[in-house]
Amino acid sequence: MQDDSIPLSGRVVLVTGAGSGLGAALCERLGTERAHVAALDIDEHKVREVAGRLCAQGADIHAHVADVGEAGAVRRVLDAVLDRHGRLDAVVNCAAIDVTAPVAQIDEATWERVLRTNLTGPFVVSRQACGVLPRGGQIVNVASTAARRAWPNACAYHASKWGLMGLTQALHAELRPAGIKVSAVIAGGMRTPFLLDRFPDIDVGTLQEPSRVARAICCVLTQPEDSVIPEIMVLPMRETSWP
Repeated sequence: MQDDSIPLSGRVVLVTGAGSGLGAALCERLGTERAHVAALDIDEHKVREVAGRLCAQGADIHAHVADVGEAGAVRRVLDAVLDRHGRLDAVVNCAAIDVTAPVAQIDEATWERVLRTNLTGPFVVSRQACGVLPRGGQIVNVASTAARRAWPNACAYHASKWGLMGLTQALHAELRPAGIKVSAVIAGGMRTPFLLDRFPDIDVGTLQEPSRVARAICCVLTQPEDSVIPEIMVLPMRETSWP
């Protein structure tokens, strides 16, 4: 059977939240596949460390620093990517934060901060990217099992991830006629600082390596030109947040 998947080699991919966790794992995999990677994070030290380490291994990774919720900063990053490579082929929105606290302790500023990163950020990045993505370009939004069921002390995170699924489906419907693919990757628990730093007693045996989710994202990105995966879920076998 002929393999008609689209190779990642030579493609220009912007990854947000690239300074750690899944974003960093995805940059590593894309670099191994010889993609040109624009690694974006709000933490300059972390994203430059990731880019430097992967460049030393032979990858083409360029670090960018910006708040994904700030339209002007995102525009400057996109302009820099276009100046460097002449095009943009895909965007993967990985950046996310969470605040674990009862609703009574979530003030308006905290609520806005979580939604700014997790929902407004993908909107801002996608809105600007769809103006430069070619036909066949892709937007991948990383969601969570928090978009499928709820648990206590995570109201802002749940709201942002449920909203992200709605945004993804809306963009899928709207941009499909223009030939731009929009997908959601719903990730189960991963062995990343996102969980490990906040829950030091968590059973790591119930979590998956972020490289597994990165591989699934690359699968989405390599679908043949006439196919799209609107939604995919990747869970560790012992996932506790989803049946």
